[in-house]
Amino acid sequence: MDVKAEYGKKVREIRKKNGVSQESLADLAGLDRTYISDIENGKRNVSIETIFKIAEALKTPVVEFFELK
Repeated sequence: MDVKAEYGKKVREIRKKNGVSQESLADLAGLDRTYISDIENGKRNVSIETIFKIAEALKTPVVEFFELK
């Protein structure tokens, strides 16, 4: 399993479910939009700190990001 790709898909899924754009997520999480794009495309390793920032920005429990397929 490609964990980066699966995590990225989960971020995209949750972000879209919440009706949030990449730009808005980046602003809310204090990250760059291109970084969000790279995460969603499985191109970045993500730190625990960033995982928590994204979860908080999307008002989603962190555990949901680890329910990978």
